[in-house]
Amino acid sequence: MPTAFPPIPARSSRPSRRPGGPGRPRPAALRGAAAAAALALAAGAAAPAAADAASPEGDTLTVAISQPVDTLNPFLAQLLISTSIHKSVYEPLVAYDAETNEPTGAVAESWETSEDGLTWTFTIREGMTWSDGEPVTAEDPAFTYTAMMEDEEAATANGNAVANFETVTAVDDSTLRIELEEPQATMLSLDAPIVPEHVWSEVDDFGDFTNEDFPVVGSGPFTITGHEPNQSITLEADPDYWRGAPEFERLVFRYFADKDAEVEALRKGEVSLVAGLTPAQADSLEGQEGISVNNATGKRFQGFTINPGAETQDGEEFGDGHPALQDKTLRQAIMMAIDKDELVEKVYGGYAEPAEGYIPARYDRYYWEPEGEERLDFDVDAANAMLDEAGYETGDDGVRTSPDGDRLELRMHVHNDRPDYVAMGKIFVERLADIGIEVDNQTVDPGVLSDALYSAEYDLIWTGWSVNPDPDYVLGIHTCDALPEEPGTMRGDAYFCNEEYDELYDKQLAAWDDPDQRAEYIKQMQAVLYDEAVVNVVTYANTMEAYRSDQISSMQVQPDPGGNLWGQDGHWSFSTAVPAEGGQGGGSLSGGVIAAIAAAIAVVAGGGGFLVWRRRAATAEDRE
Repeated sequence: MPTAFPPIPARSSRPSRRPGGPGRPRPAALRGAAAAAALALAAGAAAPAAADAASPEGDTLTVAISQPVDTLNPFLAQLLISTSIHKSVYEPLVAYDAETNEPTGAVAESWETSEDGLTWTFTIREGMTWSDGEPVTAEDPAFTYTAMMEDEEAATANGNAVANFETVTAVDDSTLRIELEEPQATMLSLDAPIVPEHVWSEVDDFGDFTNEDFPVVGSGPFTITGHEPNQSITLEADPDYWRGAPEFERLVFRYFADKDAEVEALRKGEVSLVAGLTPAQADSLEGQEGISVNNATGKRFQGFTINPGAETQDGEEFGDGHPALQDKTLRQAIMMAIDKDELVEKVYGGYAEPAEGYIPARYDRYYWEPEGEERLDFDVDAANAMLDEAGYETGDDGVRTSPDGDRLELRMHVHNDRPDYVAMGKIFVERLADIGIEVDNQTVDPGVLSDALYSAEYDLIWTGWSVNPDPDYVLGIHTCDALPEEPGTMRGDAYFCNEEYDELYDKQLAAWDDPDQRAEYIKQMQAVLYDEAVVNVVTYANTMEAYRSDQISSMQVQPDPGGNLWGQDGHWSFSTAVPAEGGQGGGSLSGGVIAAIAAAIAVVAGGGGFLVWRRRAATAEDRE
C-alpha cells in the first residue's frame, strides 16, 4: 500500500496526537525543574528590562504568551507553549496537512504497509538537512523512537506513541522499518519530534538535558537561538529549510503577566499575535485599525468530570468522593440540569457551540451526537423525577439526601485562572440547586485543583482538552490502563474504567486499514462516555485570536477554512506568515507592560512555588 507525497513548495498552504495509549505521569525531576524556573523568574525581577530580548524589527513575528515553557527538551516537554515551539524546530515523521488535517509527508516522504499491518516502511525525504548542514537520515527517527522505547525519561512526553513498537530499524540511510506487536491505526499520527542522532547520541541523561546549547539543531523552519527564562524565547529562520525559508527571519515568544497585558501590547504594536482571547477582548479589538481578529471553530472542549469513586489499577480505593456519585442516575440527572445553550450565550457571548460528544464538531469524521432516548437534554422536571424515583428525598431546606442518607452537598473545583470556567461554575451552582443539590463552589489555583484531582478529594472538577485530528490520545486517557498505578500518579482527568469502552478502544486502534469502521468504533466510545456521565463536555468554545495586520499580511489557519493560528498541529501559521509591506515587527515593551510583568514576578516570589504547582496542574488545561 504505497503512499507518496511530492515536495511542498515554499509557503504552500499545505502543510497529533500521541497514538497507542494513555500518557505517562511526569517524573519528579521535571517538577524540580519547575522550581528552578520559579527561582529564575524571581531573580528576573531585578532587571525587567531584560524582557526586551532580541531587538525586533520588521522581520520579526512576536507572539504574546503567559505560560512559561516546562522545558526545551522535546522528550520531556508537555505544555502547549513548549510543544508549539518544538513543532517549529523539529519535523515529525508524518505531519498534518494545514488545510485538511490529513496526513502528509515530513521527515518521511512516502510509506508502505505490509498486508497484516505489522510492518511499516518509511522512505526518508531525499536531500533534507538539519540546521547545521548534516543530512537527515533514517538513523534519526530510529534513534528517536528507540530512545523512547528504552529510556523512561525519553518516554516522558510521547512514550505511548511507541508502546506498541517491537523494533525500529534504519535499513539504510533512506529507509526506516517499524515492526509492531499489534496493528495500530495511528501510524500516520506519529507527531513526536524527530531529533538529530548526531547531537542527541552524546546526551548522557535525557531527564537532565535542557537542550539549551544554542543554536539548537533542528529540521524545522526555525531554530531556537535564545531563551531568557520567563521573559522570552527567540527562534531564527532556517534559510535552508526544505519547504523554503520562512519570510519572517525571527520568531519571538514573549511572556506577559496576563491576557489583559497581552491585549494592551497588541494594541500598541508591541506584539504581532495574541491568542486565547475572551469574547469581550475579541469584540473590543474587532474593527481596530491594524488589527485582525480570527474567530476559529473550537478544537478544545470544556467540561467537568464527576468522581465516581477512585481506584488504582489494582482496585485500591482512595479519595473521598461523595458516595452517591457512584449512582449513574444521579450523574445523568446532573447533566440534565445544565442548560448548555445558557452557557454558550452567557459565558461565551455566542462564540461557542453546545457540546454533544467528546470530540468537537470540527472533526466531522469522528463527531458524534446522541439521538432519541439516549439524549440527556436540559430538562429540570425530568431530572427531578428521576431522582424522586431513585429515592433521593428532598429536605426542608430544598437539599436532597441519597437513599443511604447522605446529604447531596458536592464540592466543585474550578480553575481561578479561567474566566469562562469561573462564570460557568456560578451558573452550575444555580442550576444544580434546581434539582436539590447544594454546591460548594471552590474557585482555586490550578495547583490546588490538580492536587484535589490527584488525591481524588473532589466531587466535580472542571477540565478541558485540545483534540487533535487523530483523537486517540484523548480517548486513551479514559481506558482502565490509565487509572493510577498508585494514588497520586494520575494520567488523565477522570477515574473512569469501563470494559465496553476498553474493548472499543482496542478495536479502533486495530482498525488501521478501515478508517470508516474505526470512526464508528470511536463514535461508540463517545456514546459510552456520554451515557456513564463521568466525563462530561458542555461546550466547544471558539478559538479567539488577533494579530497585527500592519505587521502580518497573511497567516495560514489550520484547518482551512475556519481554523486556528495558535496551537496548530504543525507550524503553518508561522512558517507561511508573510510580513506586511512596510510593517514594523513587535517592538520593545512599554513601561506599563514591564510593570505588569514585575508585578507578576512579585506574586510568584510571594506565592512560594506557584510554578511548581502549575506544572502539576498541566494535566489537561495547559497540555496540548
